[in-house]
Amino acid sequence: DAHIALAYTVRDHLMERFRKTSDAIFEANPKFVYYLSAEYLLGRQLTQNMLYSRTEELARQALADYGLDLDTIIELDAEPGLGNGGLGRLAACFLDSLATLDIPCVGYGIRYEFGIFRQSFAGGWQVESPDNWLRYGNPWEFPQPDDMCEVAFGGHTEAGTDPEGNYQVRWIPGQTVMGEPYHTLVPGYGTGTVNMLRLWRAHASQEFDFQLFNVGDYAQAVEQKVYSENITKVLYPNDVTQQGKELRLKQQYFFVACSLRDIVRRFQIKNTDWAEFPDKVAIQLNDTHPVVAIPELMRILVDEERLSWEEAWGITQRTFAYTGHTLLPEALEVWPVELLGRLLPRHLEIILEINHRFLEQVRAQFPGDEDRVIRMSIVAEGPERQVRMAHLASVACFSINGVAELQSRLLRERTLADFGEMWPDKFNNKTNGVTPRRFMKLANPRLAELITSRIGAGWLTDLDQLK
Repeated sequence: DAHIALAYTVRDHLMERFRKTSDAIFEANPKFVYYLSAEYLLGRQLTQNMLYSRTEELARQALADYGLDLDTIIELDAEPGLGNGGLGRLAACFLDSLATLDIPCVGYGIRYEFGIFRQSFAGGWQVESPDNWLRYGNPWEFPQPDDMCEVAFGGHTEAGTDPEGNYQVRWIPGQTVMGEPYHTLVPGYGTGTVNMLRLWRAHASQEFDFQLFNVGDYAQAVEQKVYSENITKVLYPNDVTQQGKELRLKQQYFFVACSLRDIVRRFQIKNTDWAEFPDKVAIQLNDTHPVVAIPELMRILVDEERLSWEEAWGITQRTFAYTGHTLLPEALEVWPVELLGRLLPRHLEIILEINHRFLEQVRAQFPGDEDRVIRMSIVAEGPERQVRMAHLASVACFSINGVAELQSRLLRERTLADFGEMWPDKFNNKTNGVTPRRFMKLANPRLAELITSRIGAGWLTDLDQLK
């Protein structure tokens, strides 16, 4: 109870800053960075939010008045089970940095119910069990059921013409799932800016069949609820089985579809001209997990907003940027054409059209080099045709970066060498840095205090001062 009370109190200190940030952004209508990542390894929020709101001493004193110890309370703050390694920590550090630099940003991802597994050992073997990080609730999040999104899966497409005689495709889904957003405040250090992380939780569009329940078929009555909510149960479900593969793809499209719906909604609050979309929206794809956002934006622009293919593709190519974490070609994400066609039939059609137009471009630039065409194709031919998501990102994004100088160079010269040769200006490096606020000030306070006593506190937002 004391932990929840303290968390809510600290959160209130940030809420006023968040309101002012939102009001200022609404007036200015600036360009936003939208960061799409399957993972966010945030770390404990209580210590960081006390630091960023300058409330630690106040909290320590207030708790002492009730005979409570702050350090004991801090141990009760659950670490959000939303990531498992470098990719997720990079995402968390970027959100911290963007807020500290006063850059408007929304991070998007999945609100995993169990997240990464807990690890123990029995008889020399690893034993995995669920990480029930939400057991006592999460005082740092705000559920927003009024912003629920509908996500479609399966079904088929129908081609025809609109009343003006233009070619038009309709996607007739086989299933729909609802996505509910939960947002968490992301404060900047030493600034008034508070951005947000928006995570999506899956709900069934029809949660309960009353007729089946009344006749005693209790399991069948809630089957749709269970089936839908599996999408956001666990981070990286085992994809050895066909069901696991399908669930992973569903996860990726679910959070991407919800996020793009939200991004478009936010754009349309103060903008009406689609040509200005890339001037107001930059979407950063953290590895290949959210790359299905590319055909999703094309689907929205072409099928729903009725833009021409050329207009939509021009907007898409100026909107997306891609961070590649993987160098091993065999580790780059691919999806079977059969699975994509079954789960996302309209998206497969769009990917095939992108690929057709792209390969014409390759043939024009490198005439007679069919080996290059085969290597660069978004669709890998073989016994099982597969869509190469890193290739799709390389074709559609205006910027491609690795996460360290050497890794970025190898990405350009080896892993994506053909794309590096075709578009050298797309490739650049962004070194995977860590925030000194968490990894110095919070992790090693005595060292941080020693440094500050000699050179002042400016190094916490400008590491060059450490020279």
